[in-house]
Amino acid sequence: MISTQAVPGVGPLLDLGGLVDRVVPILVFLVALTVVAEICDAAGLFDEAAHWAARLARGRVVVLWLLIVALSTAATILLSLDTTAVLLTPVAIVVARQVGAAALPFAMTTLWLANSGSLLLPVSNLTNLLARHPLSALGVGTTSEYVALIWRPAVVAVVMTVAVLWILNRRSFSGRFGQPPRGEPHDRLLMLLSAAVVVLMVAGFILSSQPAYPAGAAAVVLLVVTWRRAPQLLRSVRPPWLTVLGLCLLFLVVDAALRHGLEDVLRSVVGSGTSLPDLARVSGVGAVSANAFDNLPAYLALEPTASDSAVRLVALLVGVNAGPLVTPWGSVATILWLRQCRRAGLVVGVPRLALQGLLCAVVVVAAATVSASI
Repeated sequence: MISTQAVPGVGPLLDLGGLVDRVVPILVFLVALTVVAEICDAAGLFDEAAHWAARLARGRVVVLWLLIVALSTAATILLSLDTTAVLLTPVAIVVARQVGAAALPFAMTTLWLANSGSLLLPVSNLTNLLARHPLSALGVGTTSEYVALIWRPAVVAVVMTVAVLWILNRRSFSGRFGQPPRGEPHDRLLMLLSAAVVVLMVAGFILSSQPAYPAGAAAVVLLVVTWRRAPQLLRSVRPPWLTVLGLCLLFLVVDAALRHGLEDVLRSVVGSGTSLPDLARVSGVGAVSANAFDNLPAYLALEPTASDSAVRLVALLVGVNAGPLVTPWGSVATILWLRQCRRAGLVVGVPRLALQGLLCAVVVVAAATVSASI
């Protein structure tokens, strides 16, 4: 039972059906988006996008990196962090290799901004969509009201993430490069059709309150088109079934734990109040829980402890969105990012990922929490 009794008018999820209603669209979105990304990759869309980004940078690595920063931030805000992790990570890796730059700092840029940049709009993170229900009960029902509530920590989180990335990797972002060659030839019609489907999917994300619908439609269309045009490419499409299974188990564990007293324990840990120390407690527990268990079940477990106040919910979102940068399972976006790195042949050292992610998470969560208290 995921309780929300602290909010007037928000009923508890009294049975498994309530939990299913909340998480099934999330899992459908995850699978569909992965299918879309892998077909786009096989069609050569990422290679082409990387080539044009390199041309636009006019030989300067730092400009190329700033383009990846801008694309990652915009994609995360408008399309969700999972979209950035799946669609832009291959572009960042390919473009870095095309110009002879270190690929890992470019890939880390998409990962960190996918998480820390996912506060501004409800669609930016699936945790934000889950938070719409308790926020609506607290009088924050529209998208404009949500943005007005959260824009300060959202902006601070992005700025601080970019600052940490620059400090850690500024040498990798210096220098110049020559005109990169184009990627291997692909089926141009399939590539253009894939691009068109992605554009329509983006429009669907903006127009629809449920991103699973446009993502699912895009996946079906691309599967049919690819089957007709180049059926051999479908062999490379591998939906993340193990990730979905793992998330289902985590959701069930959280639901069962809340039914058997976890909520009372969490309330004693998280505390109450809206002062800066109180909000830091909420965001800190959210960040630690997300890194330990994944941010989606962590949010569901902690939601009842913060649902009596809009600003406490903002602090919780700061923790579970910007905080899970330490462990490989901290967010679904991180899991998908690692998957894309492996597909691209990029070796990611877990110790480096954890140490640098910890530094970024502490700085970003602390700064964004302070801004939320203002």
